Formats: sequence, structure tokens, C-alpha cells
Amino acid sequence: MKARLTRSALGVALLCLACGAQASSHREAPFITTVPKVDATDFYMFNSYESGRDGYVTLIANYQPLQDGYGGPNYFSMDANALYEIHIDNVGDAKEHLSFQFRFKNKLSNSGAGTALNIGGKMVDIPLIQSGAVSSVKDANLQVNESYTLTVVRGDRRSGTAQMVAHATSGATTFDKPVDNIGKKTIADYAAYAAKHVYPITIPGCATPAKVFVGQRQDPFAVNLGTIFDLVNAPVSVITDPALINAVPNTIGDKNVTTLALEVHKDCLKASATGDDVIGGWTTASLRQGRLLDPKPGSGHQTSEKAGGAWVQVSRLGMPLVNEVVVGLKDKDKFNSSKPKDDAQFADYVTHPTLPALLEIALALPNTAPTNFPRNDLVTTFLTGIKGVNQQKTVTASEMLRLNTAIPAVPFAQQNRLGIVGNILAAGNDNAGYPNGRRPKDDVVDISLVAVMGGLCVANGDTDKLGFGAACKPSAVPLGATSFKLHDGVD
Repeated sequence: MKARLTRSALGVALLCLACGAQASSHREAPFITTVPKVDATDFYMFNSYESGRDGYVTLIANYQPLQDGYGGPNYFSMDANALYEIHIDNVGDAKEHLSFQFRFKNKLSNSGAGTALNIGGKMVDIPLIQSGAVSSVKDANLQVNESYTLTVVRGDRRSGTAQMVAHATSGATTFDKPVDNIGKKTIADYAAYAAKHVYPITIPGCATPAKVFVGQRQDPFAVNLGTIFDLVNAPVSVITDPALINAVPNTIGDKNVTTLALEVHKDCLKASATGDDVIGGWTTASLRQGRLLDPKPGSGHQTSEKAGGAWVQVSRLGMPLVNEVVVGLKDKDKFNSSKPKDDAQFADYVTHPTLPALLEIALALPNTAPTNFPRNDLVTTFLTGIKGVNQQKTVTASEMLRLNTAIPAVPFAQQNRLGIVGNILAAGNDNAGYPNGRRPKDDVVDISLVAVMGGLCVANGDTDKLGFGAACKPSAVPLGATSFKLHDGVD
């Protein structure tokens, strides 16, 4: 499984409609299935590899999974009663010290009156979000205009110092979001239209300008969800044969997500100019504690709900796949509401993972799960970072992406789809990929399969040469070198 990408980092994240990033979290917890607008599908954090963007870090949070391209007439606006955030821990205590907050507004045209047509002498509102072709920002043919504000908070996300982010040229603090890709008759060149919504921004406290984009992107998550969650309904001979990585059809290749993307200089993300080069990051979404349905809503846009009270976190995503296939079902909602600093309560799911045992059952391969309990190799890989690569100088075991901003970015064409794992197994030269942050090209499903089934312990050898612990050795991995070949059958 790998993203179908051919462009550089920022171009991929912000400008390419047909490109995107692998999605790892679709409807992963019971409650989040009831509020899809705040369902985080993916979080990415990587050193930008566009030409001329040395020193920048790209942050991408994707929301609203499985959007259909034909999802009219309302399409997929963001929740105006929600708070979407990207958090950075730059000291290693598993707490946010920098947060970027996105808030959305959905407003009807004509100062809230909407778009009406003269029908037999009466002005009657139209039922669609557009009345004609759309090509520009705030196009007159749009009945619904979606905008957002961006706030940077230093310190605690709720009690820290909050400042508005502004357009670097105009000074405006409200940004327009492109309407979703309705179709070619409405928007002849969606890529060009979306590109008009990439904004240069000034972040208070940061010396270097940044960029922001929010809009619909194609979700190229190359996976057959039916096969995977039907007890891995694929022959063992397929998922252990590297020549068959395209054997299973990608069932969601035509789905979309909504992307929140920032490109920020690393000096803005670090605690100080001389601070730790390794940063941690994750995304969350929150809803108001009180949400009441109005039995007699008035005219307007989204008037059936009244929301108020404190923010309540309902979605969380850092490392991919964690809440989807690691955390137990009964704790999935709990995990989505938790903070990294409290992750000790979920430690058993990593030190004693059930996924290897489930794969034994699903594939009828008894006695193939690794036996090195507790699985400190997984703790290192997913909860603390790898020493000398992406482990912070002071580290608190917790689930988040960790990125070493000092490791040079690798050009797209030279990137190893297996990231650091590929580097370990193939003696390559790419330490800039997952789990050192996460790039769009990183094949996180295959990487995770190799790791969870003990591939890193085979590579660690009997002398702990990679530092995963003495118990992490080949004899603890019944699959042996076969664990290196595991894949999900979709590329």
C-alpha cells in the first residue's frame, strides 16, 4: 500500500487534487461514527522536500473520511460548532506547548439571505449550494461560503496565550475555504481553483512566514477495507509475497477527505533556537459539551442545533492505526478523548498487543506471534521514538508522531516507502520517513505489519545491535525473515 504521489511535499499536500495521503483511521471508534465531520483520518508531519523549502515542516490533518465525489447537494462542509487543532510538544513531557486552532463558519450568500430566483414574480430560494459555474474565491455563484480562522496558542490549549494568525499580505484573519469538487461543469479546473486558496500567513512569535490551505483532497488510501476487516480475507501466499503487493483492489480510491495543512518553519515549532530538534505532534477535534436540537429551527444554515459549554475532545490522532487496530474496542472512545500525558492507561495495548494473535487466528497460522513480552520494541517504535533518530532528549512514553527536524528531507523519488524500517531492512539511506514523522509516501500499514510481527527483532539480532532490547531477538519471532515480507496486498 502506498500513496499514488508524484509531486513534492507542499505541492502534494496543498495543490494536487488527484494526490493526497494514505488514510489510517476510518470510523475507528463507536462514538465518532455518529459525528463524521470531526472524525480525524490521518495526521502527517514531515520535513518539507520541495525545492527551496529547506527548514520547513509540513503539518497535515485530514478529517471526514470516505467522502463521495457525488455527495451533493450539500457536500462536506466542516462543523461550525467544532474546534479542530494541531498540537506540538517541543519539550518531551507529552503535553502541548503550541497549538494551531481552526474554527469554521458557513454563511449563506447575500448577507445570510441566500440565493433566490424570480419565479413568476416571486423571489424563491434555490435548493443547491451553487447557482452556476465557480472559479474564484468568494464566487458570486456560491450560495454557501465557508471560511475559517486560525489561532496559535502557546502553552495549554485552553489556558495558554492565544493570538490570531493573519494573511501575510492583507492582514486579514479570516480565510476562505474552496467549495468541494462538485464537478467539471461547475468548476472546470478544480486544481487551479483550489490553488487560489493557498495563503501566505504570519504567525505571531514566528520570524518566518508560513502557508495554510484547507480544502477537499482525494483520499488515495490504498486498501481493501472489506478484505482487511473480514478477518484478513486473503491467502497467506499473497500477503507474504512482495511481488503481489497489487493483488487486492483498492476499494476506496475514489473517496475524498478534508485537509487542514500548514507549512511552518522548524524554528517556529521548536521550544527555542537551541532547543530539541525533535518535536511531537498530533491532531484533535472537540465539540461543545452542550448540544441541543431545536424542534422549530429558523431559516438559515445549520439552524437545527444549539451548541454551548466547554470544549470536549472527541477525536485524537497521532501515530496512524493506533486507535483503529491497537486499542481495544471498549477503550476506543476513551482514547479519542484522552491526552498523550495520560497514555500509561493504554500501555498494555502496546506491550501486549492483540493484533499478532488476531492475525494468527485470521490466517490460521498458530504460534506465529512474537513472544518477547513486554513488547519494548513497539514501545520504542511507537511511544518514545528511536534513540538517535526521533527520540526527544527528555521523553515521556506517549502516543504521538515524533519528527527530527534536523534530519535532511529525502527527495520524493529517493524515498523508501517503508521509511526507517525499510532503511533498517535494506541498509538504505532514508531516516526521514515513518516513524520519524510521517510522509505521504510512507506505507504505514506495511511498516506496522513488519513491526508488530517482529521484523525489527529479527533485524536486531542476538546482540541488540539496534537497541530494541535484549529480548527482541530472532528466536522470539516464529515467522523469522518472513516478517520482512508482510504487506496488505494493496499498493
